[in-house]
Amino acid sequence: MKRFKNFVIGGIQNKVFNLILATVILLTAAYLTVSAYHSRMLSKLAAESSEKQQTSIEEITGTVMDSVVDQSMGRATALQAYISDELFHGLKVRVQMMGDYAGKLLSDPASYPRMAYAGPDPAKDGQVTAQLILADGTDGSDPALADRLGLIANLSDMMVSLFGASAETNSCFIALPDGAFLVTDDRSATKFDASGNPIGYDPRTRPWYLQAVEKGELIFTDVELDAFTGDVGIVCAMPVYVQDQLAAVVGSDLFLTSMQDYVRSSSENGSYICVINRNGHVVFSPQETGVFRVAPASEAQDLRTNGNAALAALVTEAMQQQTSLQPVELEDGGYYMIGVPMETVGWALISVCSQEAVGQPAAMLRQSYEQIQKETTSAYRESTGHSRTTVIVLLVVVAALMLTGALLLSKRIVAPLNTITKRISQLSETNLEFKMEDAFRTGDEVEELAESFAMISHKTVEYLDTVKKVTAEKERIGTELSLATQIQAAMLPHIVPAFPDRTDFDIYAVMDPAKEVGGDFYDYFLIDHDHLGMVIADVSGKGVPAALFMMASKIILQSVAMLGKSPAEILTKANEAICSNNEAQMFVTAWVGILDLTTGKLTAANAGHEYPVFKQANGRFELFKDRHGFVIGGMEGVKYREYEVQLEPGSKVFVYTDGVPEANNANSELLGMDRMLEALNRQPEASPMDVLKNVREAVDDFVQNADQFDDLTMLCMQYIGKESGDERTDA
Repeated sequence: MKRFKNFVIGGIQNKVFNLILATVILLTAAYLTVSAYHSRMLSKLAAESSEKQQTSIEEITGTVMDSVVDQSMGRATALQAYISDELFHGLKVRVQMMGDYAGKLLSDPASYPRMAYAGPDPAKDGQVTAQLILADGTDGSDPALADRLGLIANLSDMMVSLFGASAETNSCFIALPDGAFLVTDDRSATKFDASGNPIGYDPRTRPWYLQAVEKGELIFTDVELDAFTGDVGIVCAMPVYVQDQLAAVVGSDLFLTSMQDYVRSSSENGSYICVINRNGHVVFSPQETGVFRVAPASEAQDLRTNGNAALAALVTEAMQQQTSLQPVELEDGGYYMIGVPMETVGWALISVCSQEAVGQPAAMLRQSYEQIQKETTSAYRESTGHSRTTVIVLLVVVAALMLTGALLLSKRIVAPLNTITKRISQLSETNLEFKMEDAFRTGDEVEELAESFAMISHKTVEYLDTVKKVTAEKERIGTELSLATQIQAAMLPHIVPAFPDRTDFDIYAVMDPAKEVGGDFYDYFLIDHDHLGMVIADVSGKGVPAALFMMASKIILQSVAMLGKSPAEILTKANEAICSNNEAQMFVTAWVGILDLTTGKLTAANAGHEYPVFKQANGRFELFKDRHGFVIGGMEGVKYREYEVQLEPGSKVFVYTDGVPEANNANSELLGMDRMLEALNRQPEASPMDVLKNVREAVDDFVQNADQFDDLTMLCMQYIGKESGDERTDA
């Protein structure tokens, strides 16, 4: 040993110094090595976890979307087929009633009086009347024929009554074998040509007459064009026999224009519906090419014998019973299909949805997940870099303290340091935590050094566990809520302007959920060219359960409305559908309105929803206390009443959910009806979009920083009218 003033070279202090120096170097190297190894392991684990999660998300999303498509397509298709079949069944019953009565008249002519009859009169066009038409060569002055005509004229009142039983009824009629034809409708003018001459018509040459006589029983024709109007329709007819001799053929027909228009308008986002007749031919479809295009009967193919075995089997099964959701490959891609029979006429309704459209949510979810994964990886690397820098700085500080202590301490610190070095060398990938021992509690810098290493080691282990848990939970929650928000937003009308080619009305609506997803919803749609349907509803509860219930309720309400039902019938049918499978015991308040865009007459019904607000032309918004029915889904067998409001050009309708008047501020005060009406009347002549902006600004000014408690949903419609709409277009 050599001494130089107060320093000893080669002594224990030097050895302790060298030992501590070597320990620090080894510890730093060990930490860096373990850190690098652990970082690689975490990266590998994250990559493997990401791949597994993506696979799981795709499988679960595919299963869920298949289930949703199966349920929504199945219910909507079955409901549409049921409603259509009810029309055909009603037609069949009416024809049977006419046949029974005609049989009694013709079997016992002496027991009945002779009634007056007359030919078509253009002046009575629009009135429901019985009109006599004779085929060329039939002598109406023949006494025997005149007697039979007076006898069958007893059917006139019944045919007039049956004609009004359905809005889709074209006519009710009876034809005699000698060419006489007594028809009841409200289109007398169609029996004359442009020159005012009667149009020739021989009922004995019509398909319905020939088929009924040939089969000798009640028949339904295929789709055919009406001889007088040219509109597409279907005829139900049956022969009447007296003593085994043909005495007459009675019948009635339906216009199928609304069915044709509904089918043509069903094509949206890769999905559509089509109607197949009993011959397997496509009679209604929005497709202009491909296997589901409509072709003349002479060219049409029986889809039950199509070369595509899956398609042929589905169409064959759909003629007999409702099918399950089945995948079918067509020339232009893969589709999901489901079929429901119309038993009365032997037809089938087929719903088609492209597999690509069904898979879009999964693709969107996958893209969202990849973006979140990139952001999380970037955040993890940044956090790891900061942590590494902090640990390195801490190691440098600890090393300086240890080296300074080595110069001052003596032999007693050597043993604890050796033990510390040994414990550190025992760290491995299965045991990353350095723990305190009694041997390190020396009451000096050795104890502090040991405690520092123990703290660093423990925090590092906790930090890695926390990063794993937080990352996994954040990815799961973010992915689910993002998907739910996108799906709900896509369900509601969101195109502005909603109907850019219509100038006779203006409509705008907004929905702001209290959570990521909500239970409120609105809807508006054209039922036909002259009728606008409007719906606003509030599902009980909030969050994801309410949003799922909202989607089902919206589909049901819109599906029933598009069938041409009145608001009261829409609510009644929707209540029946929801109550039939409402295990969650949730309910919906709803207001449904149908506006006749030609006359301005608004027909509406209320199922426990908030009062609507009306503004007549040049007036102010005023609350309309309509009569409430019971909520939808609350109880079976509920019947709803409807009411009418006449709107003049310039009138507005404002409907909303309870989240608007019940918005509260920090003092738990409600916005209330008065403040809402004040906001509406701030600019009563403003456009629907500006009206909703004014109400929203009033809510925000009142609530300020208070949390939104309930969903905020509003809809405003301005009736402009056809003449006003034309003027606005010309300007």
